[in-house]
Amino acid sequence: MRIAMFYHSLVSDWNHGNAHFLRGIVRALLERGHEIDVYEQENGWSLRHLLQDRGQQAVDEFHSAYPQLESVLYTLEDLDLESELVDRDLVIVHEWNDPALVASLAKIRASGAGFRLLFHDTHHRSLTNPNELPVRALESFDGVLAYGCVIRDLYLYEGWTARAWTWHEAADTRVFRAIQQPARDGDVVWIGNWGDGERDWELREFFLRPVQKLRLQAEAFGVRYPPEALVDLDRAKIRFGGWVPNFGVPEIFSRFKATVHIPRRAYAQSLPGIPTIRVFEALACGIPLVCAPWEDAEGLFSPGQDYLVARNSAEMAQCLNALKKDREFADRLASHGRRTVLARHTCEHRADELLEICRELDVAGAGRESVRSQPIHAVSP
Repeated sequence: MRIAMFYHSLVSDWNHGNAHFLRGIVRALLERGHEIDVYEQENGWSLRHLLQDRGQQAVDEFHSAYPQLESVLYTLEDLDLESELVDRDLVIVHEWNDPALVASLAKIRASGAGFRLLFHDTHHRSLTNPNELPVRALESFDGVLAYGCVIRDLYLYEGWTARAWTWHEAADTRVFRAIQQPARDGDVVWIGNWGDGERDWELREFFLRPVQKLRLQAEAFGVRYPPEALVDLDRAKIRFGGWVPNFGVPEIFSRFKATVHIPRRAYAQSLPGIPTIRVFEALACGIPLVCAPWEDAEGLFSPGQDYLVARNSAEMAQCLNALKKDREFADRLASHGRRTVLARHTCEHRADELLEICRELDVAGAGRESVRSQPIHAVSP
């Protein structure tokens, strides 16, 4: 297939978790022989902040880590979409794009263009702020890729699309792998952004307080930490490492006995079944994981075997203490979680799922390769 993908950024993962999955999917599709161009708007928000934070060196390090990946930079004013999309078989546009771009793509598809057009939603705004979605333009799309069944069902219930598929995120196991270290000197690490007031209480409840109570050796990495959060980290004696490139995360995980998953409130309360990509990545790296409450409504994992669940600060402290003291238990938990990811939740699995969707849509060049992945819950009214 000849594929065009319009995403916020391939190059920058500064406060842009979708770049993790995008990189893995593009590589998996390239390895299957498909031709892909990833388009990202010039001077995009995430890339601009990355350059301000770390400079050109961060971009150079991305290209060194992913030599086969390169994006096409564009401005809306200068982009000739009809010329760019000649002979394309599939076009995917991510929800974090300018609505004008989405509308232009829809217009071209409605005019009779031969490609199939899919909208990819990896955010909670369809439930929390649907007015931000370009729902009228979606009438001309061939369907929606939603990263959870609850979001897929919402698109169908609201009549925003006639067809939708669940397409979960996954781990790029070329990057996220277990790195053996002679000793794990740190006790627990949190890698994630503080983020817009959506989990301030949760981070204090499930990370800062247990660390402080047990006097654990802990570190935190991420961006958009307000001054008061940095003060709280310092008070809990948690070292703050700032931004870290996503491809550097496996090495960090290898130095710690455990990590934690603390979802934003919208996912924990309103969007059951949707973990962040950090769950897939942590388990792929073979690090024991403890999760703040979230409902695995879609049966992606086996709670208690792939990871532990803590309902409050006291239970989080108990879990982290057990993982620190009982290495046999910790290793057994980590091994089970890693096997689950390798069996069901890699970017190779998601590439196979996408190709199956393309075959349903009669996309030229999709082929008839065997599909290794689990069922993808395709639904239409």
